[in-house]
Amino acid sequence: MTPDLLLSAREVFGIDSLLQVPAFSTRDEHVPEVDHAYRFNADVTLALLAGFTRNRRVMVQGLHGTGKSTHIEQVAARLNWPCVRVNLDGHISRLDLVGRDAVVLRQGKQVTEFQEGIVPWALQRPVALVFDEYDAGRPDVMFVIQRILEREGKFTLTDQNRVISPHPSFRLFATANTVGLGNLNGLYHGAQKLNHAQIDRWNIVATLNYLPADEEIAIVLARVPGTKRELVRAMVAVAELTRKGFAVGDVSTLMSPRTVITWAENCEIFRHVALAFRLSFLNKCDEAEWPIVAEYFQRCFGAELAESYSNPGA
Repeated sequence: MTPDLLLSAREVFGIDSLLQVPAFSTRDEHVPEVDHAYRFNADVTLALLAGFTRNRRVMVQGLHGTGKSTHIEQVAARLNWPCVRVNLDGHISRLDLVGRDAVVLRQGKQVTEFQEGIVPWALQRPVALVFDEYDAGRPDVMFVIQRILEREGKFTLTDQNRVISPHPSFRLFATANTVGLGNLNGLYHGAQKLNHAQIDRWNIVATLNYLPADEEIAIVLARVPGTKRELVRAMVAVAELTRKGFAVGDVSTLMSPRTVITWAENCEIFRHVALAFRLSFLNKCDEAEWPIVAEYFQRCFGAELAESYSNPGA
């Protein structure tokens, strides 16, 4: 199966580009669902479309909660391109990626046969393989990936004496918080310094930052439509203050758009803005920083965090 359509980047994604992007006319079980509330970043979208169109290896880096993985999925969803995500946490081993011998039943008898891992499985199919938390991968796992980072990189299964050539519509993407620089500021425990030769093999590295306030407000309202706009505007203002405070070192925890959405959802549950804020974000912060975070809340809502009042968005 290969792409059988060409879609306009301008018409489908609303970006200023003449790019015509290959796509599939039919969907399968691995194509993500379209999220109509998602807002695309123009530069990152163009980088991802280059990856799909020209078979470039694209890494998207940025702080947590900016929607890196979702961005890739939503591009794939609109192209009807099958997409599979693999989280490179500490439990993913070389055998998970490559494959292993397994005992199976064949005609009532137990036999040993090789079960392919996710890498050889995806390589042979029209699939966009996404490695999430790329900079958290173990060194032995990363060297498995290194060979397929080349555009026509073949994959050798030494146990099977077999060399796999990638499907013409196989694509490779990754998301990372630190671009392989390691856990420099203590925010991303488990992030590793990556081999420079490996980073060098990524053709495109795009940076995804937090959205402008109006776009973030629109996303929260789309996710939690029962919430009043003015309430969401104040929530996003608090989030922006935490991000600025994080940037200058005043606080060590920031609010991502995901946290703002969670806060709005918890407001509907608890019918109390301050309580929902404490349960959604404040309790994740260092207690020594609570006064600073409380000041952010007071500046945006005009009320002390300790005060009890009804949810104005209810």
